[in-house]
Amino acid sequence: MTEMTLIEGLRQAMDEELERDERVFIVGQDVGPRGGVFRATQGLYEKYGEDRVVDSPLAELSIIGIGIGTALYGMRPICEIQFADFIYPAFNQIVSEAARMCYRSGGEWIAPMVIRVPYGGGIGGGLYHSQSIEAFFAHVPGLKVVVPSTPYDAKGLLKSAVRDPNPVIFLEPKKGYRLIRGEVPEDEEVLVPIGPGRISREGTDLTLFAYGMMHHYAMEAAERVAQEGIDVEVVDLRTLKPVDRETVLASVAKTGKALIVHEDNLTGGYGAEIAAILAEEAFADLDAPVRRLAGPDVPAMPFSHPLQDWFMLDADKIADAIRELAAY
Repeated sequence: MTEMTLIEGLRQAMDEELERDERVFIVGQDVGPRGGVFRATQGLYEKYGEDRVVDSPLAELSIIGIGIGTALYGMRPICEIQFADFIYPAFNQIVSEAARMCYRSGGEWIAPMVIRVPYGGGIGGGLYHSQSIEAFFAHVPGLKVVVPSTPYDAKGLLKSAVRDPNPVIFLEPKKGYRLIRGEVPEDEEVLVPIGPGRISREGTDLTLFAYGMMHHYAMEAAERVAQEGIDVEVVDLRTLKPVDRETVLASVAKTGKALIVHEDNLTGGYGAEIAAILAEEAFADLDAPVRRLAGPDVPAMPFSHPLQDWFMLDADKIADAIRELAAY
């Protein structure tokens, strides 16, 4: 096993898929010699050349348009959007074209493409470099939405996404790129299936659902309250679309309480989907109301670091919410 960062797991996945399949290529702004704004593709341009690691113009619509067109002709594009905040010019291409391609053609055409998107706050990026976009795309049939929380899952899920016949929105918690570390096998292929969630900590008193950077904080909070006698089960959702309903329901059937944590705004955020599943299918198992802990309903994450800290969730805020729900 080798310890690596989240971004190293992503880079290894792309390297291995480029080597495995000549149809795979990367396209995005500055992904070539510079290696991307976060250096996720560092070294790949030198190894595979400009035809397979393609620097694009500063035009997200064209990045996704290239991805769709080449996917229809049998290629396997990995499209990088520099920040989640910049994806909106390509929204129509993703939602009206890529997501609906298979359905509109009766299965004759598919768009097997991955759209890699760094998302979330905590890096002092202000309102145009800190957004969470998962709820928009998890709403769309025809798209898969994946959020890794560990280097192992980052590598294994990205490799699975490249091989998937459907378009995959692959959201990467950028604050965790170099903060989150974990072990990944050296001498075996890592493939994590899209769909199943993961129980990353067993517990009996309540279930905490999280993904991405919030899973990292959730684990820290769970270990902290364990010293106070509160036994938390942590479920890493990993895939938001399709969500692993079986794991969600089975965990709450065991613990009787649910806390859903996500960084995005509370109203209309992804946590509402998990809450609805529990309300409809696990009502008899609940010993307390389902609780959501999320970002405040303000238009954007502030640039000011004190205000950013006010907006962002962390282990302290999650631990406080756990205590309140455990005492219910």
